[in-house]
Amino acid sequence: MKVVPRVTTEGFYIEDKLMDDAFNGVVPFYAQPDDQDEDTEPTTPELIGYTVGVPITTPGLFKPRFDLAAWKAYESAVYEAQEAYIAALDEWQSKGRAEGEQPVYVAPKQPDNLWTEGLTPEQIAELTKPATPEQSETDLLRQRLSDLELVLTEIMLGK
Repeated sequence: MKVVPRVTTEGFYIEDKLMDDAFNGVVPFYAQPDDQDEDTEPTTPELIGYTVGVPITTPGLFKPRFDLAAWKAYESAVYEAQEAYIAALDEWQSKGRAEGEQPVYVAPKQPDNLWTEGLTPEQIAELTKPATPEQSETDLLRQRLSDLELVLTEIMLGK
């Protein structure tokens, strides 16, 4: 078993899902329809995202986004390469297999950069800017905790 990411219809990472080791590619998943009575007409399930068998290879992404358009273009290229191979193989076999070498299937290379950053540089800068003194609630909470610890220590020592 392996963990694979699930993404929205726009390609943004949602969660991980446990899948069989042999799983690869991109497969859609749909919303589960509510319980329907026998009298109602069945509804078409709604596409809500994709299960992606391509691991996130770029570390440090704030909001990973899978490039679905690049994946679809890659799938089209694979399909065209398969069709061309089948046509070449059929032609070679129709000539009696004696003429020329047997055709060899060559799969297109999968794109390297299918996972990209889903946030703009401005959004990342906002997330990563250091806290200013008036914004830091953590410092205020630390001070209050220290004061409470001092009071508790005084109470415990005073008894």
